[in-house]
Amino acid sequence: MALERIRLLCLDVDGVLTDGGISIDDAGHEQKRFHVRDGAALRMWSRLGLEIAVITGRNGMALRHRLRELGVRHVISGSKEKGGAFEGLLGELGMAADDAAMIGDDLPDLPILRRCGLPIAVRDASQEVLDVARFVTPRPGGSGAVRDAVEHILKSQGRWTDAVRVFDPGFVATARPGRAGAEP
Repeated sequence: MALERIRLLCLDVDGVLTDGGISIDDAGHEQKRFHVRDGAALRMWSRLGLEIAVITGRNGMALRHRLRELGVRHVISGSKEKGGAFEGLLGELGMAADDAAMIGDDLPDLPILRRCGLPIAVRDASQEVLDVARFVTPRPGGSGAVRDAVEHILKSQGRWTDAVRVFDPGFVATARPGRAGAEP
């Protein structure tokens, strides 16, 4: 599978966009902590005309607020069977599984990871997820792992300079000695 085909980025939430911890206050309100670099990466991805989908087994307003802020349109929450949710999403978007990457960390993500074109594991994922991954992020979930994955894909597609220009229109890529993965 060529990375050039990837047009859809699917994400789990707990353990990928967050560190996997769940904070619940005395009133029962859930709080989540998100990494700002992951948000910037998702903005770059969508501004390049690419699709983002979140498929999670949990429901929560903290997540909905953050995804709305980032402009994520495809949110499937409360999913008990992620594989079926993924197939439905592909049908809705008119895409093939090979057009999608999935970033996961634990066993419920395996059906999508086994089916998608580019299975990605966060560094601290379960061994079963690491075993099927074709890319493992240098950082753990909730610490910029989504940014690592987006950067890997966009550099492989030769689109990293365009992605950086989302934030800095005057950006000019320069090759730096010793910088692996730098776009020429």
